[in-house]
Order: sequence, then C-alpha cells, then structure tokens
Amino acid sequence: RPTTPPASSGSTTGSRTPGPPEPVKEPVVVPGEPIASDTLSATDIDTLNKNSPFQPVFFAYDEDVIDSDGQQALGHNAELMKKYPTWIVTIEGHADERGTAEYNLALGERRALAARNYLVSLGIPADRLRTVSYGKEFPFEPGHDETSWSKNRRAHFVVTSK
Repeated sequence: RPTTPPASSGSTTGSRTPGPPEPVKEPVVVPGEPIASDTLSATDIDTLNKNSPFQPVFFAYDEDVIDSDGQQALGHNAELMKKYPTWIVTIEGHADERGTAEYNLALGERRALAARNYLVSLGIPADRLRTVSYGKEFPFEPGHDETSWSKNRRAHFVVTSK
C-alpha cells in the first residue's frame, strides 16, 4: 500500500502534488527593418562601382608614396571594407600621360601595391585585395595640363565581388 507523502511546510495547496512547470516562453525575434542608409549591401556591383563609395588615392608626379591625404582616403576605404567583409576589391593603379607605356605600367603597379599594402596594415585581409595597373591607358581627366594629370595619377578602387 502506498504511503502518503509528508506535508510540505511552505505549501498552501494542501495535499495537491505540483504539476509540471510552465514552459518558458522564448521571445520571438523579429528581424529589424533594413537601415535606409545601408543601401550598399543591396546594390548590384555595376551600380555600386558607378557611384563608388571608395575614395581614390592621388599621387605626386613620378611618385608611389602615400601622403597624408592618401592615408585619410585609405582609412575611409578600410572602414568601408570592414563594414562589408565579403567585398573583394581591385585596386587599379594609374599614371598620367607623360612617360612611356612601359614606365607608366610599372608606376601604376607600384601605386596599386602601395595602396594595397597600406590597407593590409590597417587590418584588411590581403586575400580580399587585387591589384592591376593600367598605366596611362584610362585617364580620368582627358586634358593635357597639370590639373588633368594630377587627377590621373591615382589608385582607383573597384568592387569585383560581393
């Protein structure tokens, strides 16, 4: 014959045995609305590059050294790449029209590598960065004076994969 359990001292329910505990209700996670200012993640690559969020880096004549303005531009670009960690970026090195094609291709390559190395030093993984040199082949500004040439001596950033 079963025995009755002893009465609990703190219970006011009498001889009722407690039922199973109530299940804990998990909060329902509702994804937030996309941030209106973050349209870059939803933008296709062609549109993204047409309205590039990246800042170019400009160089002095016959130089591949990144000055303080270039460091600021690369700092901005690094923050952008950290915000979008799946982006693969190609850094295009450019030169002005002066000099031979071979020399300007080499100079453009040095400029692209300088920008790449600086981004790597800021924490961007090297496998997310590609470089290419176009030398003097694709000028940004078509003029034949110092104002135009200064805009053509640059490292330009293109998203190649998201």
